[in-house]
Amino acid sequence: MELVDVKSSGDWNEKIENLPGAHALQTWQWGQVKSCFGWQPHHLLWRNENGEVVASALVLQRRIDLAGLPVGMSVLYAPRGPLLDWSDTALVKKVLDDLQSFAEQEKAIFLKIDPDLPIGYSIPGEERDKLNPIGEAVKQSLKERDWLISEEQIQFKNTVVIDLNKDQDAMLMRMKSKTRYNIRLAERRGVRVRVGGIEDIDLLYSMYAHTSVRDDFLIRGKEYYRAVWERFFADGLAEPLIAEVEGSPVGAVVIFHFGGRAWYIHGMSLDEHREKMFNYRLQWEAMLHSKRAGCYEYDMWGAPDIFNASDPLWGVYRFKDGFSGQVLRTLGAWDYPVRPILYSLYTRILPRILGWMRQHGKKDTKRSLSA
Repeated sequence: MELVDVKSSGDWNEKIENLPGAHALQTWQWGQVKSCFGWQPHHLLWRNENGEVVASALVLQRRIDLAGLPVGMSVLYAPRGPLLDWSDTALVKKVLDDLQSFAEQEKAIFLKIDPDLPIGYSIPGEERDKLNPIGEAVKQSLKERDWLISEEQIQFKNTVVIDLNKDQDAMLMRMKSKTRYNIRLAERRGVRVRVGGIEDIDLLYSMYAHTSVRDDFLIRGKEYYRAVWERFFADGLAEPLIAEVEGSPVGAVVIFHFGGRAWYIHGMSLDEHREKMFNYRLQWEAMLHSKRAGCYEYDMWGAPDIFNASDPLWGVYRFKDGFSGQVLRTLGAWDYPVRPILYSLYTRILPRILGWMRQHGKKDTKRSLSA
């Protein structure tokens, strides 16, 4: 088994798109975007004795300079990676061995991974709840290797996935009756959905900023989303769908797609015309566009950690649940502490820094709306 650190784009996306768990956050484009914001991408490929790619990992490296930490330290993160067949125990061992060695070679404080590997299906305790033995085995293996479940979960651990293999009528009939009714109501009330493009980025960000202030969540500055959207729109890996009423925009979604999968990663809305149920129409159109693009599943990007009203995502989940998708509970983010003492120090300092950044980020977002 050979590990290669790829230095040029070549056909990276083509090499990884058929690997299990292939994800937009593992593409060459994602590494290039993150390189504009302080991260160095490393593109790792594993080949078998026949030269076939059997595993990969986009690993992002960030140098850090925090008070109390030695100069030259860094952290490593493989967003939604590594990609491989997790049922192949020999391959899993080789990939984890190599990733740990890579982290030690780079003198990192820790390496974080959060592969798109299910550990369970449906809501815990429900009759349909089923554990994935492969995910459970990997979790046990990580524990035995001294990996730690991360206190900093970058991506959502759980999500809702829609099967796009059925025809449109079957997809509609699978939904809850209220959701199906609201999709049709939006059309009757004049909601129209158009495909946007790079020229709509300022509009998208303005709506996104408005949504973040109204719903009290943190977003990044416009330059970050411009970099992401421009790159992914231009390369055909994402598209925005914009809902309008009488020609005026009222909401939008940005859909990413790669390797036969689609993800609803960014959503935004204004306050006007909400009674016209445009959010339901947007999701339905996103599913249809993803299906026409050849995708077999649509990931609604996020579900609660705790499936009751105490979880901040409960209201959003109830909206998503109306589309009657499959709840997936994934492995989540795990950290390999290369330097345990520094890792402990880092994890104590980081929450304070993130809290400060969130407060200032909200203020900056509010200022952008009034500018």
